[in-house]
Amino acid sequence: MNSYKGDVASHGQDRWLKPYYFVRAAFSVVWVVAALTVGRHSSSIAAVLLVGYPVWDAAANYVDASRNGGLAANPTQAFNVAVSLIVSLAVVLALAMDMNRVLYVFGAWAIFSGLLQLATAIRRWKTSGGQWAMILSGGQSAVAGAFFIAQAQTPAPFAIADIAGYTGFGAFYFLVSAIWLTVIQSRAKAA
Repeated sequence: MNSYKGDVASHGQDRWLKPYYFVRAAFSVVWVVAALTVGRHSSSIAAVLLVGYPVWDAAANYVDASRNGGLAANPTQAFNVAVSLIVSLAVVLALAMDMNRVLYVFGAWAIFSGLLQLATAIRRWKTSGGQWAMILSGGQSAVAGAFFIAQAQTPAPFAIADIAGYTGFGAFYFLVSAIWLTVIQSRAKAA
């Protein structure tokens, strides 16, 4: 069980994390919808979505770290920012080759970013609520990444819809964390 006591007044980080997690969930839902609709029918839009997702992740991690002491105080997020930006460039290069290479790049990124998310959630475990969902999300991301890498080595063609499920699970975990923090804050106010 999380040792977090629900003392919202002394944990301003939770006040930041709740809307942050809601925004991350909403962005992921919009990305999934775009990927499954226009991204499936337009290779140009699919390319923008595939490059844009790691750029968004880098920006989100940067903003979160900045709100919580800066990149120096949050080394896992600082590394995640760098990795996500490098991945966005790698996706651009992979798109010029073939879609299976894009899946391979996304797989490697899912492993690294998942492990970094896991480490961030463990670091926040005692100070913030909802981190159990972020731990699950990070672990599942790493497993999905390994699956993507294995899938990329098969001759089966890859499409953006293959990544949409991964992004959808990310949205689910961010939403669960945001709702968890909402419940904790409501209970603290009622007490």
